Amino acid sequence: MNQAKLFSIIMAAGMLAIGCDKDDDDYKNPPPPPPATSVVITAAGDSAGIVAKLNEFRTLAGDPNNGAPGATGGRREVNWDGVPPQFNNNNAFPFNFFGETDAALPNGRKRGLILLNTGNPFRVDSTDFSEIDASYATQFEPFTRKRLFITAGSTVTEVTFKVPGTNTNATVNSFACIFSDVDDANSTSIQYFSGNKLLGSFKAPVQSQGFSLLGVKFPNDKITLVKIISGNAPLAAGVKDISNGGTKDLVTMDDFLYDEPKANQ
Repeated sequence: MNQAKLFSIIMAAGMLAIGCDKDDDDYKNPPPPPPATSVVITAAGDSAGIVAKLNEFRTLAGDPNNGAPGATGGRREVNWDGVPPQFNNNNAFPFNFFGETDAALPNGRKRGLILLNTGNPFRVDSTDFSEIDASYATQFEPFTRKRLFITAGSTVTEVTFKVPGTNTNATVNSFACIFSDVDDANSTSIQYFSGNKLLGSFKAPVQSQGFSLLGVKFPNDKITLVKIISGNAPLAAGVKDISNGGTKDLVTMDDFLYDEPKANQ
């Protein structure tokens, strides 16, 4: 065998070995999955200033705005204005108020929204939370008159979904929230999860003593949990907002919007 032919054989064997090593490396260390594809809609301003983007998100989530259980498309919207007096202006709002299954209850209570019980109560308020601290009377404005919502004693609210009117776990692929009085660009955000996987974290735009809309759709992913961070301190007696002589950005919530929850399969 001449030297040239022997050299060619050795080189070919070397390349094959390198290729096998690379394949082994790819098997042991697979490339990370691509980031989730998302469509983000934001707006900031007074109620008239955000309505165009709000309607854009409504279209993105789907029409119509469903009432009764049993829908296969469309969306759901939650505001707090129909909450009965016994759950208003106190820390007694039920975690499953909009996730009921009892046939005797009105369809408005069957929207497939579950507030996770993480140890802090939920509060719906028609006084702009002035019963917590008098300074809040001019601090917060409801988008849909006249009630707002917080997790009492916390800035974190976690939401999961059920097929409306049932106990069947469900997913959505879009969710939006309207915030009231975001002063700090880093204080308020929404995190979207599919199981244990974080699909993305998005910040709400700033609008002092106005409204901030943040909505995201993941066309190719299923959202199982939404984690809302509203402000960098909870509302409390004696705690003032940064725009009113305080040091913290206090933020409240109004409307939630999401596409029709579907069984998690």
